[in-house]
Amino acid sequence: MAALLEVKDLCKTYVINKRQNNVLKNVNFTVENGEMVAIMGPSGSGKSTLLYSVSGMDSATSGRILFDGKDITKLSGNELAELRLDEMGFIFQQMYMMKNLTILDNIVLPAMESKKTEETKKEKVKRGEELMRKLDIIEVADNDINEVSGGQLQRACICRSMINKPKVLFADEPTGALNRNASNEVMDELVKLNQEGTTLIMVTHDAKVAAKCSRVLYIVDGNIKGEYKSPVGADVSGQERERRLNNWLLELGW
Repeated sequence: MAALLEVKDLCKTYVINKRQNNVLKNVNFTVENGEMVAIMGPSGSGKSTLLYSVSGMDSATSGRILFDGKDITKLSGNELAELRLDEMGFIFQQMYMMKNLTILDNIVLPAMESKKTEETKKEKVKRGEELMRKLDIIEVADNDINEVSGGQLQRACICRSMINKPKVLFADEPTGALNRNASNEVMDELVKLNQEGTTLIMVTHDAKVAAKCSRVLYIVDGNIKGEYKSPVGADVSGQERERRLNNWLLELGW
């Protein structure tokens, strides 16, 4: 596998009341094409800041972030916006959608904004419907966002994140606002997308969610303190993967 994301000596500093707050300190890691990576750590450790920095949603104070060989720290605001629209997908804990649009219209909106392909509006809508069928929510295509369950809405957000065929999905606590059944449904869909070749990088506090990832990065006080690779093979059950991950997390002070 080739590296899709390379993070080199990444630092992020905020100045609050004339005081420097070094949230990320010389962070280094690589994500290969096709990986599913979880970022874990205690509250305030810099997890979300790391995710937002490497995706270009927040600017780095120093360091380099190479996405598909391109240093995104050197891109203009417009170039970054175009890159995020066309090559990245985003899923958040809070499921932001336009209240005046149907579920399907929300899903295809990024495709309408993108100039990545020369598809017609009809072709883009058809692709949105195909994604909804794939995630088993086509029956709510014409519903308003307040007429669906939390699990259905998050699966719709996954459809929206995939509409422009991104190279990577960034997810910030994608199951954090869901009950366990809905969480399992959403994670099953994310695992399927990963198995089909989509690279995923997610922040989570849930070891059950992280155990489904191929690799876990553990961050404390802005530094990556450990890296865990999940066991592979049909003989390793989900419960066993979760048990081993929990043991590793406990060793790090989780």
